[in-house]
This record gives sequence, C-alpha cells and structure tokens, in this order.
Amino acid sequence: MSVKKRGASLLVGVGAITALVATAGAAHAADPVDPGALDPGLTTVNLLNINDFHGRIDDDNTGELGKSFACTVVSTRAALGADSTALLSAGDSIGASSFTSSSQEDGPTISFLNALGLEATAVGNHEFDRGFSDLTGRVDQLADFDQLGANVYERGTTTPALQEYEVIEVSGLQVAVIGAVTQQTPSLVSPQGVAGLDFGDPVEAVNRVAAQLKDGDATNGEADIVVAEYHEGATAGADGSTLAQQVAAGGAFADIVQDTAGEVDAIFTGHTHMDYAWDAPAPGGGTRPIIQTGSYASNLGQVQLGFDPATRKVTQYSVTNVPTGAVTPECEADAAYTSAAQIVDDAVADAAVLGKTVIGEVSDDITTAVKTDGGRDDRQRESTLGNLTADIWLDALNQPGRPGADIGIMNPGGLRDELRYAPTGDEAPGEVTYAEAASINPFANTMMTVEVTGAQFITLLEQQWQPEGSSRPFLKLGLSDNITYTYDPDAAAGSHITSVAVDGQPIDEAATYTLASGSFLIGGGDNFTVLQEGTNAKDTGLIDTDAFVSYFERNASVDPDFRKQAVAVSGQPSELTAGDEVSFTVSGLDMTSVDSPTSTEVEVFVGDTSVGTFPVTAGLIDGVPTRNGSADITFTVPDGLTAGAATLRVVTSPGGTEASLPVTVTAGASTSTSTSGTSTSGTSTSTSTSTSGSGTSTSGTATSTSTSGSGTATSTSDDDVTGPVVETDRPSGPMDAGIAGSGLGLLLAAGIALALAGVRRTAGRRH
Repeated sequence: MSVKKRGASLLVGVGAITALVATAGAAHAADPVDPGALDPGLTTVNLLNINDFHGRIDDDNTGELGKSFACTVVSTRAALGADSTALLSAGDSIGASSFTSSSQEDGPTISFLNALGLEATAVGNHEFDRGFSDLTGRVDQLADFDQLGANVYERGTTTPALQEYEVIEVSGLQVAVIGAVTQQTPSLVSPQGVAGLDFGDPVEAVNRVAAQLKDGDATNGEADIVVAEYHEGATAGADGSTLAQQVAAGGAFADIVQDTAGEVDAIFTGHTHMDYAWDAPAPGGGTRPIIQTGSYASNLGQVQLGFDPATRKVTQYSVTNVPTGAVTPECEADAAYTSAAQIVDDAVADAAVLGKTVIGEVSDDITTAVKTDGGRDDRQRESTLGNLTADIWLDALNQPGRPGADIGIMNPGGLRDELRYAPTGDEAPGEVTYAEAASINPFANTMMTVEVTGAQFITLLEQQWQPEGSSRPFLKLGLSDNITYTYDPDAAAGSHITSVAVDGQPIDEAATYTLASGSFLIGGGDNFTVLQEGTNAKDTGLIDTDAFVSYFERNASVDPDFRKQAVAVSGQPSELTAGDEVSFTVSGLDMTSVDSPTSTEVEVFVGDTSVGTFPVTAGLIDGVPTRNGSADITFTVPDGLTAGAATLRVVTSPGGTEASLPVTVTAGASTSTSTSGTSTSGTSTSTSTSTSGSGTSTSGTATSTSTSGSGTATSTSDDDVTGPVVETDRPSGPMDAGIAGSGLGLLLAAGIALALAGVRRTAGRRH
C-alpha cells in the first residue's frame, strides 16, 4: 500500500487471533515525572492528543471555541518543539457536532484538523454515523490523517477492513500508532451502515498488532515506540475517581489497563468523555501513562516519552491535560493558526446562510414556560415546547432503521430558545428555519435509547424533585403525549407520584419500557440518576438538532398542545362507594407557555358517567412545583356504576387537560321507593308500591311490591340487578300507574338497568 506522511503502514491478514496477554512483552519500567522534567539524556517524544472533539470548531455562532483550541495546539507544539511533537486523536473527531459543522457534514472540522496537522486517529463510533462507505470514501478523501481501526473486520472474517496502524517519525524515532474502536459500535450506530463489518475485542487487536511491530521482522513493520489509541475508556463517574476504582469496576476499561501488552508504551483513550491522566501499571511491573481529555475541545492531552537510545526503551514519561486557553498574539502570527481560524470563520458564515433555510411551519407560538416575572424557561413548569420536543425524540427513534422506543423524555434545561409564529428574519409568519431549530437545541446531543422498568420510570418522575441543596428544587421533564400522571405536591420525598398512565393504561411496574432522549439526560444529567440504572443503552449517532429538523420536514404544520400531562391531586380517592360523598382538590391545571388558555371549569367523570362540573380558581399556587389553576371537587358517588377497577377523570375547559385517577368502585346498600309512577333506583334494592288487589311477586335481590286496592303482588327472579335511575320526560299519569300495577314497569326498568350497568370505558391514547 502507499506510504502516508512520515512513516509506513502495512495491512496484513490477521490469521488466527490469539490472546497475547500471557506472552506480552516485558514492561519498560518507565518512571513518571512532571511535565518538562524528562532526563535531558533521553530522546523526547511529545504526543498531543484529542478525543471526542465532535466538530466543536464553534459552539456559539462566533467560532471562538475553535480558535481557542487551535491556539492551544499551536502554542503547545511551539513550546515543545515542532520536530519532536505529533498530534493524534482517539476518535469521534466528527459526528455529534455543533450546527456550524454538522450542517456542512463536518467538512469544516476535517479541514480544521488538517490545518492543525492531525497525523492519525482511531476511528470512533461516530465516524460510522453516515455509514462505512462514507468513512472510507468522502471522509478519507477529505482528511489528511489516517483512520485506524485494528479491530474492525470484514463480516465473517479476520480480514482488516481499515488501516490498523500508522508509523510516524518523531524526534528521529519510528512511533507506531495503533487504533481500535469500542466493540459496542454496532449498537451505537445505524445497523445498515456497518452491516458488512465485525467489531472485535479492541485489546486483543492492539496486542496482535503491537507484537507484529516488535517482532524484529522489518517486512511486517517495526517501530521504536508503540502507542495505542483506544476509542474506549473509563466509565461515567471517572472524574474525581481513582484508577484503582475504575479497574475494580471491571469492563472494557479494566481490560485495557490490565491486558494491553507491554510493547505498548502509552495508552490514549476516549468515548466516555472523561478527564483523567493516570500512571497505569504495565504488565510485569513498571508504569505507563493512560489519558483521556474529556470532550468538546475542553483539554489537549499531552504525553512526553523519554526514550533511552542505549536500551532502546521508554524509561521516563509525563502525562497531563492542558486546558484550552485564550487566543494570544503569538498564535495570531502563526501560519497554522491563521489557516485554522480562517476555516472556522468561513464555516460560521456559511452556517449563517444555511440557517435561513425554512424547514417547516408552526400555527402559533410553541414556547417554554413563562416565569412570573415574564422571563422565559421556568424549569419547574410543564411547557408546550418541552412536551413537543419529547414527542419529536420519540418520533425520531421510531423511524425506519432506528431502535424504536415507547416514551420520549426531554431534560428541562436543554431548550435554549422558542418557536415563534412571528418571523425572526426574512421568513414568513409561521415559518421555522434551520437556525431556529439549532438555537433551541444547541448542544448537539446524540439521541439515545435506554430500557427501564415501570418502577424505574416512576422513580424518574420522582427525581423531578431535586436533591436537597440543589439550585432548583424541581425540574420538570418534557414527556411524549402518551404519558399522563398525577402527583401529591405535599407528599414526602419519594412518594409524590400517585398514578402514571402509558397510552391510557396504568403503568406496569414490572414491564420494560424503552425511553428516547438525548445523551445528556440518558447519562443521568440533571440528577436523573435512575437512568444510569437502565439497561441496553444505545447511542444512535443521530444529533438532536437533526431529529428536530426532520420532524418539521415530515409535518406540514405543527400546533401547540396546551393540555397538561401532569396534574396535582390532594386527597386523591382510591375507592368509590355508591352513596358516599367524595372530596378532593386538583391543581396545576394550566400551562404558562405563551397563549396557554386559563381553565374556568372542570367536569368530573367516573368512566363515562359525569358526576358534576366544578369551577376553577385561576392564579398562581406557590409550592414545589408552582402551579396554576385549582378546583375543589365534591360529589356523591352515583348508583349504577360497575363494580371493580375504574377511572376517575377530570377534564378542564377550555384547554382539554385530562387527569386520570385509577379507582375501585364498590357497591353500596341503598333503597329507593316509587309510588304512583315515581321511581328512585338504588344500586342493590328497588321497591315499588301500589294497591291493586292480592298476590305477591319477589324477584331475586330486586324486590318489587305493588299494592292497588286489596292484595299484594311480589315477583322474584335470580338476576342481580343494578343500574342508574330510569327517568322520562313524560308526566306521570294513569298509564304509569297501570304499567307499575301490572309489574311490566319493573321488568322494563330492570332490563334497562342491566344494560346500562354493563357500560365501561376504556381510556385511549392522547393524540
């Protein structure tokens, strides 16, 4: 194959892959020292590293982040010496990018890294976001740096599908860079994009190639120094933890630390967005550096290796993360910096033009919750924009080729702008632009799914009440429109949620539900830690902004939905007994998003039976969370309700907010008497009396006694008759008395009661 840059690379057949840990090369017994303190008698090799850059040449439409990072690279290289320094990456340089880069398919980011002299990179899972053919075609043609993946094989074989390593010359030494990507890549990207590939054990692949590079056979590649670029790393929570704690946790990172062969002099990691620089034990004794820079251009990794010309081994090293700093006059005079900065400026300008593209329409404002002082984004409150965004996430993950999901959720702090009907630029009223969508979702989170139980989902809703001492006592999640729930605002911590419905049915605490959201929330952000307990987490590689844009492109017009999905209930009943009086209070009936209606009344139903309409008192209610609109509800449970599980519904007008409370209906003992055509029916016993002669008829639990003149007639049946009052608009008269006297009225009433008693309501999904 052709030689790229300063060293030779060789692709070879893998043959039988074997575990090499037991026969790994002897440790180099290198000693850690402070940066810049290497023994001057050693040959210094400086390796600068990035990981999970994710196209952060811009994060605020000014390009300042990209310019600052470029200056940090340029100034660090200048201080160390250009001939003794190389810039490398542990993957995810592109993908999951900010709008400036993602809107241009990451072309500006690749050009930016070219300008800074990136030499080689491990492929990350996000390099596969647009598929393997895009990586090996468009991306490889644009990039001046090699894409390395020693553990990526052609499906069903051990034939490498990507370049495994690159040898570069630094300080006159041959430095081999081996790349490997997380073995979980097929579950993190679209399956179609990697359909022809297998992803093997990354440590096994690195060890295999390292052994080849140190076997003394120049025909298959040799190197003085070997470093590994793993797109895999310490688990979430590594910031502030120790190396020992991370190794004890097991998993892929422990394998990297413990099992990477001794031929490897330094280990660079990525993928988990953690910030650490540790001295890791090497096989057989001694230590070596292991480092990750965090993500999003926050740091530049720096490893210095001291190579002993006599022993031909690395005997000293230093490892540290250099924070991204401000642009300096020295940088502005540097050719590499000015080239990179110009790429950033051009990309920002082009993105501004692209941002004017109209992607869809809204019929009215769709906004975050308005604060009491008129400001935007009251994160204690439900909003039209928060719930719409959760709907969009659910819709996006259920598109063809995506993993599928049951519930969409949106973190409350992730919405940084509003959807306005009035134009913000040259667009027509109601039109939504690409830039507007990007300004609402500026963080470029990737869309993920995770599986939780129904019980864990209830805990998730409970965690909206934030831990004691948090800056905000409550953070309201946006939820897809198939979720409703009730809560008691005055309950003890951990006991607020009183009912949850999914698609109109009570949640099954033992069942598994797949949630769709951005990587920040799925990772447990904003103290929603129960999501870290979920299983089968998948990162789709889809950017939240792109999902938002695609939704509008698929829908001609989007309307605000002002229906609340969470309603506070104080004194929530659990059992309804015929004849009993029930009282409770509902509150938080109204949103405060722009143009939200104010409720004036609520109608209460048991199943489909209305039990009354009650006025709503408008206004703000202090508490956690704050809420608007309340109604005191008192009614007598009517006769005729079907015994068993039922739904008590509260429906507001205007607005259409509906709260569904699961209840159990039990039969009560009541008596009704009808004389001369007037009938009152109870749940279990009905008695009618008129005078007609003699005789008695008894009918099961429904007993009818009629008396007219002399004698009594009683009819008996085995049927258990329950039902509501049967009334007509016709005035009573001789005909009524005649029907009652003959017993026909009782039979008709019993038949109607039986029919009505069988009516039951099944709640449906909101649309």
